[in-house]
Amino acid sequence: MDGALLYDLLSWMSPSYPIGAFSHSGGLEWAVEEGLAVDRATTQAWVLDWMTLGGGRSEARLFAFAHSAAARGDRDALLEIAELAQAMGTSHERRLETTAQGATFRRIARAAAPCLALTMLDGVDDEDLAYPVVAACLMAGHGAPLDVALTAYLHGVVSNLASAAQRLIPLGQTDGQLLSAGLRQPAIEAARDASLADPADPFAAMGQAGLIADFAAMAHETQYTRLFRT
Repeated sequence: MDGALLYDLLSWMSPSYPIGAFSHSGGLEWAVEEGLAVDRATTQAWVLDWMTLGGGRSEARLFAFAHSAAARGDRDALLEIAELAQAMGTSHERRLETTAQGATFRRIARAAAPCLALTMLDGVDDEDLAYPVVAACLMAGHGAPLDVALTAYLHGVVSNLASAAQRLIPLGQTDGQLLSAGLRQPAIEAARDASLADPADPFAAMGQAGLIADFAAMAHETQYTRLFRT
């Protein structure tokens, strides 16, 4: 991978990439209010479970399958993954979180980093476009290898959750960095695991067991005091 592509990956997955990621916590706000995430250790455990057992695990596989389909130019397979991704929203806020970021990501990517692969998603409406699918499509379209692209994606998600925890708990700046560093190896392993899943049978790879995180997203919808949209 050359330096230009690395630069682009860092830009696309940067917290400063304007897709509104700062306004989402993935249910973490409810976990903080309920005392399930109260410091660096408990927050790291929460994010780790989400990434390896829950919604993050499914997102990684959706990303991998979308990347594979886009890289080989299989539009039918890509649209099938896009449909599966939006159908897997386990609550109103989960769906809002992924589609709001996905639609904005596509709009910016079309202007700032256009590629042929992105046009494969032209038939998908904004309200049905999941963030990991369009991110994978862009990275595949620019030739980013799957393992590198997926690691970059998971790093972006982890960084956003760490930033949310810094504002919610709050965690200090150093603890925020330690949280991210503590999740480095699990993120690499999660990316490797997802990249080995069989793209020929995506439905068989979609198991997850992050029930508390899903309940948190549902409970957040009626949480009285909220800083985040999700």
